[in-house]
Amino acid sequence: MKAMKRSTLATLINATLFSAVAGTSFTTLAEETQAKSNQLEVIQITARKRVENAQEVPVSVSALQGDNLDAYSSAGMDIRFMNAKIPSLSVESSFGRTFPRFYVRGLGNTDFDLNASQPVSLVVDEVVQENPILKGFPVFDIERIEVLRGPQGTLFGRNTPAGLVKFDSVKPSQEFDGYASVSYGSRESVDFEGAVGTGLTDRISTRVSVLWQEQPDYIDVRSPEGVTNEFAKEDSLGGYSEKAARVQFLYEGDDFTGLLNYHVRDLDGRPIPFRANLIEKGSNNINPIYDNDVVYHDAASRATQQVETQGLSLKLEWDLAEHTVTSISAWESAEIYSRADVDGAYGNEFAPTMGPGLIPFSSETADALPDHDQYTQELRLSSNYSGDFNFQVGVFLFEEEMTIESFGFDTGAFDTAAGQYGLQNGYAVQNQDTSAWAVFGSFDYTLSDKLDLTLGVRYSDDEKEFYAKRTDNPTPWNGSPDFLEGRANPSDSHVSWDLSATYKLTDDINLFGRLANGFRAPSVQGRILFGDEVTVADSETTNSIEFGIKSDVLDGQGRVNGTVFYYQMNDQQLTAVGGGANFNRLVNADKTTGYGFELDTEWVLTDELNATFNLSYNKTEIDDPSLAIEGCAQCTITNVKNDAGLYNLDGNSLPHAPEWIANATLRYTKELEGGDFFVYADTSYRSKINFFLYESVEFEGEALFETGVRAGYAWASGDNEYEASVFVRNLFDEQVVIGGVDFNNNTGMLNEERFIGAEFKVRFF
Repeated sequence: MKAMKRSTLATLINATLFSAVAGTSFTTLAEETQAKSNQLEVIQITARKRVENAQEVPVSVSALQGDNLDAYSSAGMDIRFMNAKIPSLSVESSFGRTFPRFYVRGLGNTDFDLNASQPVSLVVDEVVQENPILKGFPVFDIERIEVLRGPQGTLFGRNTPAGLVKFDSVKPSQEFDGYASVSYGSRESVDFEGAVGTGLTDRISTRVSVLWQEQPDYIDVRSPEGVTNEFAKEDSLGGYSEKAARVQFLYEGDDFTGLLNYHVRDLDGRPIPFRANLIEKGSNNINPIYDNDVVYHDAASRATQQVETQGLSLKLEWDLAEHTVTSISAWESAEIYSRADVDGAYGNEFAPTMGPGLIPFSSETADALPDHDQYTQELRLSSNYSGDFNFQVGVFLFEEEMTIESFGFDTGAFDTAAGQYGLQNGYAVQNQDTSAWAVFGSFDYTLSDKLDLTLGVRYSDDEKEFYAKRTDNPTPWNGSPDFLEGRANPSDSHVSWDLSATYKLTDDINLFGRLANGFRAPSVQGRILFGDEVTVADSETTNSIEFGIKSDVLDGQGRVNGTVFYYQMNDQQLTAVGGGANFNRLVNADKTTGYGFELDTEWVLTDELNATFNLSYNKTEIDDPSLAIEGCAQCTITNVKNDAGLYNLDGNSLPHAPEWIANATLRYTKELEGGDFFVYADTSYRSKINFFLYESVEFEGEALFETGVRAGYAWASGDNEYEASVFVRNLFDEQVVIGGVDFNNNTGMLNEERFIGAEFKVRFF
């Protein structure tokens, strides 16, 4: 996405690479590069598992890289910085810096259990990250992020009926290069990241990338009016210490390459703070008494979130005369322990209407993933024919084993063994093993100089073994026994497919169309700490049709891409969260429909000024007259009740599915005193959203509008490039409720407040 004047070194490197590929002289390419320095760069993507020009791929895809990626991820942001930064993409989490939930074209999953599957898959360095904890790995030393919209079931698997988010890290090379950056900002936050790569021998190279982010606790815990809280303390929540690293080794032979990738993460922090009575009853306004840096909790002293993940992958590739054989073997593992004051308040006998921080009961819980292992193996054969026909075929294996623990606590009871309040009074455990395999093929045929066709097909087979057991019921007054067991063994197979065409209207305009079918395997929800049933959601399938245009305009100084789409999802897996039962329950909606459009544009306005503008519209609707669920206890629900006292969902939009997403960037660069002064501004907007399946006045999130600005000076000295900058995220300090907990007293979560910081970066070659 970057469109700026390149440094002399970058120009020479690119000219050398192009000359090696195309056989053109260095001098000629250097002259052409200089002549076209005010044109947009060609965006190379791997959306179809091979390097292609994004303008020629018959898929609605957006790429995030360069300056945009650097600016968005400022301020020690986690992966949620992607929210509303790409058309039709939103990201949220009720776990804070872990467990992100992705939504594409309105399709996602609000389930917060640790075995929850999502219809938007995350693939990092060609390895699927299935468990939601794996999806929260920090973003650093990343070459490019791609978002593929619509079903991606042929090449990327079973849990991609809505789309795919794809990360590619910077790979090792023989050239010595690297960078280091450090920033300091609001609330004493520190963010450091760096990488260094070089050749070890003529054939072996390596790259080591590291990240360290730290922020001390800054949220005060106070006592509600008229209540004594012995745990009231300043600077109790909001902090974290995040460390991550990636080590890669690349072997490059004459016709063989091998890439070894090891990555590790260690997070020690606090969960996102829940705030009871945050939303004023009868409206979705934030209670004016609340302060972003203050909460009213009676269990804050025990709140913690500890995450450890690691993974190892080995990619082997043999380049034969007319074929390429690729093998990707990978292991991923995650552990988490997260304990929080879920009710977000101080529980006591007073009525919840008495003010901020007061509710009639306490809820302190913890979730843990003590054991988790994921193993994947992909083997594919790709043709390299010079003719009109090419193909990819392959097999994929997936194995996952996990154990999930859930704990309940009596906040007011003293735990003698631990020497603190919060005596454990509830326990449940879940075990889930998943086995899946698939065979796939994608076939490309050039019918003419203007028309290309692609047909893809994939057979997937999926099976789960699930067992849940509760040995201690934290709510005995509901009449449920302490001991409870549940089992499930769902399985299914499915044939996914896609058919796409690209028509070259002119040298600068491509038209494309795509029909696609996607599939999400059956899911199990056995969160029986507070509930009494194990629920299973049947497989969901999606049929999608889209048409688009990809065009370069103004002699390469502008790019306009647009897509219109329609989809119908059958048996969509939905999660009924909270309500009177206080637990998660899986349901299937008979049908869900969606339609809309996406617009991606980039512009070189002058030699010094570049801009992007993106826009999307997504209309979603549940079509199931018989689907009804329970609702919240304290909010104002606008859906109609059925004869059983449940709220009908027919006609509702999907949760966390904004109709409108818009974003824009503007970069100004001016040569000054042997360097470049720059100002980079970005803004994003997402329209209102519903937090839950039912519609209510209180749990309708207001539109979110956020702006960021980054300004600095970049210069070169010797072999190094330097950059010093200041930045601000959420410039206007826009504060809105971004999520809720619906079983107590209009509890909600707030977005990040304004953040101001400064950064220094050096790149060395």
